[in-house]
Amino acid sequence: MGILAFAASASMAQGPLTLSLRQAMDLAAKQAYAVQASELEAEKSRARIKEVTALGLPQIDATGSLNNYLKVPTSVVPNFFGSDPEFLEVQFGVPWSTTGAVQLNQLIFDGSYLVGLQASRELKVQSEQQLERTVADARYQAAKSYLGALAAREGARLSAESVPVLEKSLQEASMMVEQGFMEATDVDRLSIALASARDRARSFAQQERLAMAFLRLVLGVPGGTPIELTDPLDVLLNDPAERALVDAPIDVNTHIEHQLANTYIRLQTLEMKNQKSAYLPKLYGFFNTQAQSFGTGAPAETKWFPATLWGAQLQVPIFSSGLRSNRVKQSQLALKQAEINLTATEQRLLAEAEDRSEKARSAQETFTTDQQNLQLAQRIFDRTSIKFTNGLASSFELNQDQTQYLLAQQTYIGSLVNLLLARVDLRRALDQY
Repeated sequence: MGILAFAASASMAQGPLTLSLRQAMDLAAKQAYAVQASELEAEKSRARIKEVTALGLPQIDATGSLNNYLKVPTSVVPNFFGSDPEFLEVQFGVPWSTTGAVQLNQLIFDGSYLVGLQASRELKVQSEQQLERTVADARYQAAKSYLGALAAREGARLSAESVPVLEKSLQEASMMVEQGFMEATDVDRLSIALASARDRARSFAQQERLAMAFLRLVLGVPGGTPIELTDPLDVLLNDPAERALVDAPIDVNTHIEHQLANTYIRLQTLEMKNQKSAYLPKLYGFFNTQAQSFGTGAPAETKWFPATLWGAQLQVPIFSSGLRSNRVKQSQLALKQAEINLTATEQRLLAEAEDRSEKARSAQETFTTDQQNLQLAQRIFDRTSIKFTNGLASSFELNQDQTQYLLAQQTYIGSLVNLLLARVDLRRALDQY
């Protein structure tokens, strides 16, 4: 089954999901809430290009009007027919007038429009780059949640391993107390150790549930959807590609943050051109045709009288008291800021990649050491448990070695989480999501 069919079935969330790490990241890249919002923003940018393009195409409007004078206005004019009276009261209108018109407007030349076309295309590029960054972030968050759940599950497994051993030791110690071969204090120590082991197992189980809840949120699936993680933790830890990340170089020019900074420079360059275009004249043309009809008792009692008009309008900027020049200056300064931002972005990306690489290398070394210490602490605890069963070790020694083992577990899980996070942070810094 292809990934599209898989994503479609996953979005329905009608049954349990079975996900590898790669499938979880792919699903997040398709239906994470942030990705959905970013896709809509990219769609808006595509519609914006069509909107700006339409501004330079013919615009046709139709209008109509109906006027009814309840009292026709009266005008006073000189009496051209005699001297008495000196003025005449006349009405030049009729109660009803109806008008219908159609007008075509066409932009002939406007420098801002030409620049706006280029800017709208750059905005489309910017929105698509932002979508790409959002997708990478979704994959990054999905990886963190997936690996966090596996790490918590590993912690719960390790904590649960010592529970049966302690339960057996506590049972045997209780029997020995009843027979008078051991003090009640030994039973109390073992009870405390057992309770501590169970609490740690429950704590890690809770952390796993929280990580799974956040994974559902990142994947954009309803809460409570059963998810089975199929990738074993040890396979991911020993993945050669993950280990080789510390030596992977960063290509700044292809990094999405660098591309966005470059796009911003192009947008600011177009903004400067737009402000300079304010010095250029603007030319518009129009064509209008209309017809009127008049009536005394009804809206239209006469024939329709047509009228047709065409023309052009020229706007030539002459003097703005420094308004245009200061806008140009501001756009030039904004362009310089964008260029500085590009340089700063390049240096930041290089520094982040180097920092994350060193952290991942250090986390790997620490994890290897803590893993060996955990294995050693487990062997010591297992031997002491056997000795305690055979009466060759005290409960104090068993409790002490169990505490050491729990501490080694805690340290190991901490270094495991640090290693997993260091790797996903490094991959994000290298823009490999």
